[in-house]
Amino acid sequence: MTDFEYVPEAEVARPRFGASKVWVESPLQLLSAVETHAAGLLGTETMIVPRKNMPLAATTRALLAAAPAGLSINDPARRPPTPIRTDDRWVTGDAYSGRVQRTLLGPVQAKEVVIIDDGMATLALIRQLISTEPTPIVRGRTNNSASRKALGLALWYRLRFMARDQRLLIVSALDVGQETRERMHEVGIKFARHRFEWLAAQPVEEKFPEPTLVIGSAMSADGLIHTEPYLGWLAELAADGPFAYFPHRRENPETLKLIATLPGVHMKEHTIPIEMRLRALKPGQQIRSLPSTVIPSLRLLLGTERNRIFPKPVPGSWWTGTTPPEVREHLSSSLKV
Repeated sequence: MTDFEYVPEAEVARPRFGASKVWVESPLQLLSAVETHAAGLLGTETMIVPRKNMPLAATTRALLAAAPAGLSINDPARRPPTPIRTDDRWVTGDAYSGRVQRTLLGPVQAKEVVIIDDGMATLALIRQLISTEPTPIVRGRTNNSASRKALGLALWYRLRFMARDQRLLIVSALDVGQETRERMHEVGIKFARHRFEWLAAQPVEEKFPEPTLVIGSAMSADGLIHTEPYLGWLAELAADGPFAYFPHRRENPETLKLIATLPGVHMKEHTIPIEMRLRALKPGQQIRSLPSTVIPSLRLLLGTERNRIFPKPVPGSWWTGTTPPEVREHLSSSLKV
């Protein structure tokens, strides 16, 4: 512990000036880029470059309809823009991406690197970066090769160097504890939050008639939990009454077909981030979900109605034998945030 009293967000003044280039690889990262720009943390001009072949079209249309001033979205590209000397900020939402890691291990002449919100993955990244031991920046839920770990370890050293040079800022809607904040300060990582202020001010475009809204999980598709008990849980929910099911973009099509056959299940098309779809509830509606990044985000957006979210802890028997304890703990931590 340090002997100073840490004041949250005191080190990042707003609004900031200058220009940013942003690389995004998912709908949530695209939404996070808009929120971070609207919060005054990226400067007056922000150019977003989406990764080619990602399902971003619906999110892009929805966001451009009311995009804050100074923000533009370029055509998709296969690789991130190069962080050149004239860039005030080079921004990404996923420090675990191989494309991003290779870019950051090349010449980074931008004045600052900003890592924007990618949900619980952002908190995992912070824990790795403030570790007292060199820690490869790799996802815990995947089997990483020796070369992948070497790439991740090189990035740990690069980001720590940038932090010492006051060139690294992390932005998230999720909060971290004071001990973590103090450790980030010691390492040199700047930290700021948004609270979905821009999205909360936008009109609600969708409302759903079903009394229960179920957020789909990719844990089965990722091999973290067994499929059968997950389907059994959904069948129990359906027996209590009809519900709307919002698939995760990584869910297995075969599993989705089985879910769609359950009586009372109304399958919704995957379109835009769930934060944009479920930020306003009808009287009596409730949200059900396994541990997910979206839980703390929706709690922020729903405010006084946050008690209508009922996340389900994963029973021990659901986990597959290949899911490490630290991954189980990380995923379950979304219930507490």
